[in-house]
Amino acid sequence: MDYHFEVLDNVIKVSLEGRLVAACSEEFKDTMFERLKDYKAIVFDLEKLVHIDSSGLGALVSILQWCNGRESVLKLACLQPRPRIVFDITKVYRVFDIYDTVEAALASFK
Repeated sequence: MDYHFEVLDNVIKVSLEGRLVAACSEEFKDTMFERLKDYKAIVFDLEKLVHIDSSGLGALVSILQWCNGRESVLKLACLQPRPRIVFDITKVYRVFDIYDTVEAALASFK
């Protein structure tokens, strides 16, 4: 699992690449808590996320809850078909703001 950070105006974009699974979900979550603490507007770009399991999904939900507790806003963009299946089966898509493109997610902050 790789992730890259980019600040666009007052929004931090986190691009995820690879597989968000049990083997890396705790480290991912801890890294996000540390790196995102100074931002109120966050977009996760999931274009290159090829797989997510229940642990990875749990990490995303934990990050969302953490953001909500800090009055930060987390949005997801570019959710691909294979990971989308996990979001659909678990119905977790109901708790996230999900956009088709990063541009649409960024525009929603304005």
